[in-house]
Amino acid sequence: MKKLFLIAILSVLFFFSGFAQPAKSLVQVVVTPDENSWTYKKGNKAEFRIMVLKNNVPLEDAEVSYSINPEKMAPLDEGVVRLKKGSATVKSGKFDEAGFLRCHASVTVDGRTYSSYATAGFSPEEIKPATKLPDDFVEFWEDGKRELAKIPVNAKMTLMPERCTSKADVYHVRLDNIKGRIYGILCKPKKEGKYPAILHVPGAGIRPYYGDVTNAENGFITFQIGIHGIPVNLDPVVYEDLRLGALSNYQTFNLDDKDNYFYKRVYLGCVRAVDFIETLSCFNGNDIAVTGGSQGGALSIITAGLDSRIDYLAAFYPALSDLTGYLSGRAGGWPHMFTDAFTNKSEKVETSMYYDVVNFARFVKVSGWYSWGYNDNICPPTSMHAAYNVITAEKELHLFQETQHWTFPEQQELKNQWLFNRLKKGK
Repeated sequence: MKKLFLIAILSVLFFFSGFAQPAKSLVQVVVTPDENSWTYKKGNKAEFRIMVLKNNVPLEDAEVSYSINPEKMAPLDEGVVRLKKGSATVKSGKFDEAGFLRCHASVTVDGRTYSSYATAGFSPEEIKPATKLPDDFVEFWEDGKRELAKIPVNAKMTLMPERCTSKADVYHVRLDNIKGRIYGILCKPKKEGKYPAILHVPGAGIRPYYGDVTNAENGFITFQIGIHGIPVNLDPVVYEDLRLGALSNYQTFNLDDKDNYFYKRVYLGCVRAVDFIETLSCFNGNDIAVTGGSQGGALSIITAGLDSRIDYLAAFYPALSDLTGYLSGRAGGWPHMFTDAFTNKSEKVETSMYYDVVNFARFVKVSGWYSWGYNDNICPPTSMHAAYNVITAEKELHLFQETQHWTFPEQQELKNQWLFNRLKKGK
């Protein structure tokens, strides 16, 4: 019983580790735009209010350094202001582009520096992608799917009794993929029946996985995959060694060759995961959702754009969006591969276009739920809006403006409510 409890705790921790809020500090710097929505029409100015709190009490007469800049770009304005009655305001210049301005503020209290920022959006619905759609984009990926289809799924399912519960069975799964294998954790209801399925695609990194047992107990097939072609139930030290060694900076492996770029096997591996779900006797044959955050948000959109068997998608702060933004003088998406001369080569830029979320978003045909914050410092909102704005399918965007690269519990609840209601009702 203790072992089962420990596994359950680990499962929750690993599953939500990419969504956790940061710890609160003794001194808080609070930066807030004067528009409640944090959103302005382009051509307007933004005003930012800066407060500094210690023990939730505003500090008087402190000096605050500030800067205002388009996200990831050089400051347009910077200076020092002194707090009066616990706050100060700074104003941006007129911002004529569709995009985002970020106000950073920092203060030194008792020898320690504290900082924060807020981000104002300017007509974000008008942001257009910097990346281009290659003429042979569809053909390239259709060829890839045909290549994958020649390889049998060859699923090997290994029951993990120590992770099973009274309501759900848990399996470690191995599937054949192009250039290797894909591994994941399958959780399915013990009770006989036909169930909808949820494919969980991972955020960036190298780690073990524990599966989504809770939702399997609630009547869903869940399949949580890794992308690195190695089992997902090994000792955590194995993944740490790979993160620091062989798989360090995997995001740029073979970036100069679109046929052998790292993510080709990953994107097609997501299709292979759908192939596997379709083989399960407990699958209802109709309803599959894909969901994830960051790299997983990207893979959710990509999988829906690649595979017509996906019925719904839910994505938090999608990475890999509008990667070449930096080459147009604005923020590009994670992993920020075009910020220096080493990667700013024509062949690398060309390859990126075949893997950019923007170009998969153009082909999404299913209902989607999306959520992120203006303050995201990993996946810039400019890049995410560039992808979102090209989606023509039914979509809804839930902005939690102050969030960075994390979510509030309320966001998770909204996502689950939206996704579960649709999966239970069917098409």
